[in-house]
Amino acid sequence: MAGHSKWANIQHRKGRQDAARSKLFSKLSKEITVAAKMGDPDPDKNPRLRLAVKEAKSNSVPKDVIDRAIKKSQAGDGDEYEEIRYEGYGPNGVAVIVETMTDNRNRTASTVRSTFSKNGGNLGETGSVGFMFERKGEVVYPDTVGDADTVFEAAIEAGAEDVESSDEGHIIWCADTDLNDVSNALEAALGETESTKLVWKPSTTTELGLEDMQKLMKLVDALEDDDDVQRVTTNFEASDEVMAQL
Repeated sequence: MAGHSKWANIQHRKGRQDAARSKLFSKLSKEITVAAKMGDPDPDKNPRLRLAVKEAKSNSVPKDVIDRAIKKSQAGDGDEYEEIRYEGYGPNGVAVIVETMTDNRNRTASTVRSTFSKNGGNLGETGSVGFMFERKGEVVYPDTVGDADTVFEAAIEAGAEDVESSDEGHIIWCADTDLNDVSNALEAALGETESTKLVWKPSTTTELGLEDMQKLMKLVDALEDDDDVQRVTTNFEASDEVMAQL
């Protein structure tokens, strides 16, 4: 029985991972379709589409899925999506930004509000927490690409603003409007990136203990489980001990 139970747990975990992977692919495909529809279907002529395709590839989205998403944008009979950002508070006043892409504004607003309420948060007005973040371009490289000095020099040469290097890799920050040019220059100098995307970078953070972190993760998981939600950003800060217990 123990062996069977273990196998059942493995299968259950794999099922959850597969479901999460499928949901991620769907959200990345939606971003590609919208980007292609808003501009040129050629990534070389459409910076937003190029970044969307790059992010999809970094998450192992198959080429045929990417091509299908671009073709869907040109079909003329697809859903019309609009981008809406929601802002609110999680446990202990932590700031939460929820970026959505929806074909039904009322449905999405109702679901996001309900998710906040059910998970100990509060949905705020637009701008209620946005001032705690800066819109930035983020380029990530693994630590194998080079040491901190090498990456820093390449980043500054490419027009980046700052670099954070650690044993886990390098995070390069730039102005949001410069992301396409900076990532192109970095790829020419250092090779293909691990991740290239626009993010909300916290300018102030909120320290959370274990109990509040568990509540926050429950809220974030519930929000990200919504098909209309593209990404969730928070400004939490937690100690290594708390993260290890999670």
